[in-house]
Parts: sequence; structure tokens; C-alpha cells
Amino acid sequence: MENILRPLIVVGGSVVLTLLIGWATDLLLRKADARHEETQLWGLLRRGRIPYQLVICAALLRASYDSARLLQEHRVGIGRALTLVLIGSAAWLVVRIAAAVVETSYSRYASSRAQRDPARVRRVRTQVSLIMRVVAAVVGVVAIAAMLLTFPAMRAAGASLLASAGILGIVAGVAAQSTLSNMFAGFQIAFGDMVRLGDTVVVDGEWGTVEEITLTYLTVRTWDERRITMPVSYFTSKPFENWSRGTPQMTGVVLWHLDHSAPLEAMREKLRDILRECPAWDGRKYGLDVTDSTPNTIEVRAVVTAKDADDVWTVRVTVREQMIGWLVRHHPYALPRVNTADALLAPGSNGHRRHPDGAQRRAVETPRPERG
Repeated sequence: MENILRPLIVVGGSVVLTLLIGWATDLLLRKADARHEETQLWGLLRRGRIPYQLVICAALLRASYDSARLLQEHRVGIGRALTLVLIGSAAWLVVRIAAAVVETSYSRYASSRAQRDPARVRRVRTQVSLIMRVVAAVVGVVAIAAMLLTFPAMRAAGASLLASAGILGIVAGVAAQSTLSNMFAGFQIAFGDMVRLGDTVVVDGEWGTVEEITLTYLTVRTWDERRITMPVSYFTSKPFENWSRGTPQMTGVVLWHLDHSAPLEAMREKLRDILRECPAWDGRKYGLDVTDSTPNTIEVRAVVTAKDADDVWTVRVTVREQMIGWLVRHHPYALPRVNTADALLAPGSNGHRRHPDGAQRRAVETPRPERG
């Protein structure tokens, strides 16, 4: 009877005690979160309740397993398994706590700087996300190393591994040259302020927004919701356009190819009216000029401004559509046409005469009637 009750008491007591401690801790965190609404720390710490309970349960079982006298023939294996669970859950808990602290600090910084310096906020957000990835990677490597050291064979092989660490490092460096270059490029992007999360960029002719930055790759979300994944080393070795660098204000251009008789002054007045009714126009500047001409058409360019890349796109399509519609309704002669009239010939040309419409055409001789 004792052999049955002792394992039940030890295992059941550990589980019940873990649930009680977890419930009490979660209750305290909820009360702290309700009392301190100005910070998100206590609410974010609640995300770590699962690894927290795993740590407590694994520690209690590992400490009391010898007293339970359960499966004595597998005592070493079970003890090692509990140790591995304890190490893994502890690493998981450390990552959750670090993420809660870092996210709380970033939220406070962003709430105080979002209106005054949005570019700086995006830069800090990029740095924070990369730092969290580095912390998670370091904690993971340390946890795996600690797990491996629990095996005696691994400790015995440690000396030989350390002795060959130099050769292995050279081989790994050569084999992972591109990966290492991408990792260093990721740090350069994070702390060099080259590109940030939320920036509007143009890479390889594709326009989009930076959605994710890691140590090895960067994801750009295009306007049609495609995702372009590129190595971060691309942004440190090749030129690219960053429309969010500095101030997000932008100038857009709208082009029309019209007939030479287009009413330019009326178009300038219409452009002003269109922009006044367009909420995306920021009111800084506008203009309309003839920038080129051909034998058949002229090129008319309108310049408009907006507060960012999204608004400048809205202003451009609005101006283009409404101006074309206005020309079709009120000035259809201003639209480009294909001339089909015969070419004008020099006065005095043989076999030609001038018609009232101004075109020189070949005279048609009518045959005279024959006399009987």
C-alpha cells in the first residue's frame, strides 16, 4: 500500500502545488495589471504562465522523485528527462520575460515619440525586434548546451571538441560565409538606420512597405499584397529607394499627351479645383506645365504634393481621372488625334488646285462632249 500511496502523494502533490502557485501568481499579475493601467508589463508577464508552471512542476518532481521510489530501474533516465524539461522550460520563461520587458519599454517610448518623431519610433522598433531575436537565439543556444552537458558522453567529448574548435571554426566560417554576411548586414541595418519597419521602399522596380526584418532576410509587402523576401545583404551592397527616409512628404507627377490646342490656362484652374476637393493633397504645392512636344501632341505635366507615399498615389490617380473626364466633356478637341488629311503642297504645283478647306488636291478634268 505504501508503494502505491507514496508515488501518488509525491506526483499528485507536485501537480496540485504547481497549479496552486500558478493560479496565485496569475491572480497577483491580474490585480497588478488592473491597478497599473499605465504600463503593459504585468499583462504581458501573464503570457509566461505556461513555462512558469512547467518550471515549478519539473523542479518539484526532480527534487522529490527519489522519495517517490517510482520506476527505480529507470531512475537515471527519468531524472535526466525531468532535468531536460526544467532547462527547456526555464529558457522559454526567460525569453517570455525578456520579451515582456522589452515590449513594455518600446510601448512607452513609442507613445511619447509617435507624434513628434515617427521615423525614430520605426528605427527603435526595428532595433528592438532584432535584439529580441538575438536574445532568443542566445538563450536557445545556452539551453541546448546545458541539455547536452547533462549527458556524460557529451562531457567526455568536450575536450576533443574544444581541441578541434579552431579547425571547425574555420570550416564553418567558409561554409557559412553568406549566412554570416547576412547576419552582420542585419546588425548594420538595425543600428545604421538604413531601412526600418514600415518604410516605403523600391527594390528591383517593386514598390512596397518593409514588413519584417530578421538577421538574415527582409520582407517587403507590395501594393498588390505580394511578399518579396530578400537577403539583408542586398540592402548593404546595392542601391535602393527609401521613400520614408527623412520626412515622409512626397511630390508626385501626372502626365498627359494632348493636342496642341489644349486649353492650358483652363487646365491650371481645373487642377486647382480638383486639388482643393482632394483630402489627400497636403496643400504645399501644385503646378502644370508643358514639358515636351511632338509633331502631333504636347506633353503636359502636373506636379502635386502629399504627406506620404500612399497619399501622393491617391492624389495622382484622382487628378489624372478627373482631368481626363473634364477634357472629354468640355474640351474634346484637346485630346490627341490622328491626322488623316492630305499633306499641303506648295502653291503653283502642276495638276493641283486649292479647295475651300485649305487642302491642295489634284484637279479632276471632266471630258468635253464631242460635237456631232
